[in-house]
Order: sequence, then C-alpha cells, then structure tokens
Amino acid sequence: MESIWSEETQIPERKSLHENIKVQTAVIGAGMAGILIAYFLKKEGMDVVVVEAKRIASGQTKNTTAKITSQHGMIYDRMIKKTGEERARGYAMANEDAIKLYERIIREEKIDCDFKKLPSYLYSVDQAKTEELKREAEAARKLGIDACFVEGSKLKELPFEAAGAVCFENQAQFDPLKFVRQLSEQLTVYENTRVLSVDQHLISTDKGTITAENIVFATHYPFLIVPGLYFLRQHQERSYVLALSGQKELDGMYYSIDEGGLSLRSVGELLLLGGGAHRTGKMAGGGVQCPECVKEGFPYLRERAKTFFKGQEEAVHWAAQDCMPHDSIPFIGKYSAMRPYWYVATGFHKWGMTSSMIAAMLINDQIHGRENPYANTFTPQRFLFRASLKNLLVDLGQSIKGLFNGLFSEKDRKCPHMGCRVTWNPDEESFDCPCHGSRFDKNGELIDNPAQVSLFHDCK
Repeated sequence: MESIWSEETQIPERKSLHENIKVQTAVIGAGMAGILIAYFLKKEGMDVVVVEAKRIASGQTKNTTAKITSQHGMIYDRMIKKTGEERARGYAMANEDAIKLYERIIREEKIDCDFKKLPSYLYSVDQAKTEELKREAEAARKLGIDACFVEGSKLKELPFEAAGAVCFENQAQFDPLKFVRQLSEQLTVYENTRVLSVDQHLISTDKGTITAENIVFATHYPFLIVPGLYFLRQHQERSYVLALSGQKELDGMYYSIDEGGLSLRSVGELLLLGGGAHRTGKMAGGGVQCPECVKEGFPYLRERAKTFFKGQEEAVHWAAQDCMPHDSIPFIGKYSAMRPYWYVATGFHKWGMTSSMIAAMLINDQIHGRENPYANTFTPQRFLFRASLKNLLVDLGQSIKGLFNGLFSEKDRKCPHMGCRVTWNPDEESFDCPCHGSRFDKNGELIDNPAQVSLFHDCK
C-alpha cells in the first residue's frame, strides 16, 4: 500500500554511514520532523547529520493526509478547562506560527510542493452537537485563532448534510514528499543505517558510530524504554485513507467530530477520504455487513465511499500510525532531565505537519540556548493530571492486558519491545502490538517502532 505521495515523488537514495564520525548534533529519524529540525540547525551554521533506518520520509511522513492546520479536533475548549488558558494559547499560537513558517520556507526555498491555503472545517452531522461546535469556535477565537461557527446549510460541497462546523481561516495543504525532497537536498542524511543503542553522547548503529554533542530523537515513537518512559505516556492508533478519482476539487478541508466521521481533502481530481481509526492492535474487523457496528479500517471507508461517492473508482489506499499522548499535546523538548543534551519530538496526535514545524522551532532554539515562548507548553517533563488521568488509566489497562497475554503466548507472538502479545491485522496483513504500537509484516519484519528488531529475531 503506497500513498499518492509515494507514487508520484521519488527521493534520491543516500549512502549509509560507512565510518565512525563526530558532529555537533545528530538527528535520529529522517521524517518531516527530523528533516525540519536538521534544516533549522544547519541554517544557523551547525554541523548536523541525520541518520535513518530506512529511507528519507519512509515512515509516517509519506502516509499523512498533509493538512497544515491549527485545527486539531475538539481541543481548544477542553484544553482551556483542563490545562489552563496560558498553555492552550501557547498550543494555538505555536500551530498558527507553524503554518506561517511553512509558507515562508516554501517561498524562500522556491519549493514546488502544491502548497495551497484553504479554510479548514471541523464539522458534525449531529444537530445536538452544534452548541459544542459554537463553544469550540469561541474558545479558538479567545486564543487568537481566526475561527467562526458556520451553519451546516453553507457546507454545500459535502456529499451529506452537516449540522454545522467551526471554520478556521488561513490553513493549508501540500505534498509532503515534494517538500521533504527539496529541503533534504541541503542536508547530510545517512539512509539504511539502523540505530542500535544510544549511550550518553554515543550513537551505535549497524554501520558505525556517531559521537554528538546533542542528540535529537525524531523517530515518531522513542525506542528507548528509559529514561523518559514515553511508553507510559502515549499509545498508537491506526487511521485509513482512500483516494477516490474523478472528484470535483474541494474549496476547503474537512474533519469530523462524530464517531465514525470522515476526513476529506482534495489533491487535484482525487478526493482523500480518511477515517476508520482504532488503537493499534485492537481492530474489531469487518465493517461491510454492519457499518453501524464497526467503524474501523478500509472496509468501513469503502462502505462510506459507496454510500456518498457512488461509482467512484478507488485509485489507491493506505494507512498511517499516530502517537496519542494522554493530554493531546506533543512531547517536544528535552528528552529527560537525566540527559540534558538529548531532545525529543513525539506524540503528534494525528497532526504531524504542524507539530514537526513546532519541533524544529523549539528544539533549534533550545540547542542554541535561546528561550522559546512555547517551551513550557510542549515540555516532555510535564504531567497535567486533569487532562491525562483518564487516558493514562486506559493505557495502563491495555498494557497490563497485553503483557499478561504475552506470558501465555508462543515466543514468536511476543513483541520484542516489552513482551506484549501481538495480534493479526487482516486489513494490512500485519502483526500489531496493542500495548505500544510496534508493527511487523506477515514475515515478522519490523514496520513501525518502538521495537527495534523483527518479530521472529530470536525464535527458532
């Protein structure tokens, strides 16, 4: 399953690490976050390298729907109440700044990546949720975002009737691989070089070592168990996309707040229809015979496509994986108080494009010893009790269950990360870990971290 971005854009291959080197800063991971962080650092004259286990943008960057927005679901009203107005405003303004920075970089670097500014709509088909949408619009405006409530009757380009929406102006969309391809040309990237361990300033890979004054973990999900304990602070989810051909180009981007709701954006005559999300390793399956019962995976999306886009051909389909922090705020900044020269960017909560830019802004400032106005909002050292407790308890329950099942599982069905029992995902023909989200193909080869080795690596 390749995304439309992967099918249309090929990034030239880079050589692997072939010797032991020393640098000022090493970035682990060549996705959008890693490339942007390295780009910012190099622009200020720093000696920086990026090391990637596979290929540039071969992880979640190639699977995004590539919306550059500060509209992240029903977040702002809840964030004000549970984390305070100051932190909520920091989150809102950081994402608004990220949109502007993308536009500036694309202009300055003359990047042809189909960048387009559009309004983004957070909608519902449930009339009972209009007051909730109005509160969200009011909260977003209070925090400095250009947002307003829109009656459903004005959303005429949707193929179904909406009750209402929150409209965010001056948002954007683009082609992420075209962007990364051109930006990465300025950087030293070692591909097909897997990091095996990190000990203080020393990165050991399967091709050599890197000694660095600063180390940035931009690996989507941190693969180290300690320090940081990120496996206790977030879980991972799968979400799905169909690209339908022959569609009229939309004048906006759309994201639903309803259970089983749909995400929509255009790429020329293709419509990207997204949804069907579920916790990694916890897919219920099915969806065609009983769409009202199961709202997950490709079967559900295809049923929705048949209902609302009759006769339209499916050009391609793919899935993405997202880290979901308990308080909905990414972890960006110092990795741990125990390692002040380590930095991390994870927990992007489905909004990896703006979060990647925030990571670049913030980590660049921290490495250069500058204060950043958003540092406290995203600090990995926070624990926001009111915003986190419920999700923390749910995640702990899932992890305990997975670990318990692993005790009574055959050795070749245990995730090598922490020993949880993996489950079979029939939609994608993969073994998925319900504890921390590691994924393996049908032959046991690693697809997604935090695991670092194959499923069958020590099984005979």
